[in-house]
Amino acid sequence: MSAYIHGQITVTDPARYEEYRQRVPAVIAAHGGRYLVRGGSVEVLEGESTATRQVILEFPDMDHLRGFYQSPEYQELLSIRQAASIGTLIAIEGV
Repeated sequence: MSAYIHGQITVTDPARYEEYRQRVPAVIAAHGGRYLVRGGSVEVLEGESTATRQVILEFPDMDHLRGFYQSPEYQELLSIRQAASIGTLIAIEGV
């Protein structure tokens, strides 16, 4: 069953975030993941959200998703992302 990461991100340091943005696609692909959504305009239809950047990744299954997130390569990039933005990442198992 496919698994997804939904990220709601507000970039606080665009220059530093750019480094993350340039390096992370190769790590995602190495774990079987692909972008479904990366940036673009956001329109809140219900509730409240202050996040200005939405990202949705698809992986073959939750094991691949966890392999990506827990990999040493991503952990290095994670520290860059966390220093350059605030947000929430959610793992979702779905069809």
